[in-house]
Amino acid sequence: MKIIIGSDHGGFELKEACRLHLEQVSGWVVSDAGVFSMDPADYPKIAHRVAQAVAGKEYERGILICGTGLGMGIVANRYKGVRAGVCHNLFTARLSRQHNDANILIMGGRVIGAGMALEMVDLFLKTPFDGGRHQMRLNQID
Repeated sequence: MKIIIGSDHGGFELKEACRLHLEQVSGWVVSDAGVFSMDPADYPKIAHRVAQAVAGKEYERGILICGTGLGMGIVANRYKGVRAGVCHNLFTARLSRQHNDANILIMGGRVIGAGMALEMVDLFLKTPFDGGRHQMRLNQID
């Protein structure tokens, strides 16, 4: 699975932890869309980059991290074919996949600790979409 990850300065440290975990522990192929430091950065630029790549099917899944996750979620969900879930715990990460077939996980770097985030990333990437009645609802969105 090809994954693209990105953050603004508010999510930089958590992005780095997630990226390293994915590359070293999980063995996933990960592309880093930035940012590459704690210098102040505009979250929409990174969110557009990741959402465009997922919408264009260059990557199967994406991960976005800003301070709260909310700004990234607003931007990413503007793209046709993107279903970005702002998640704050294991329950929402799992259901974003099972019920909503989310293809971008969004987290808040100032909301979630690294341990929880790594568990959420693993769960998000391994959880399949349930389909069935949930597909019917996704069809209503599209």
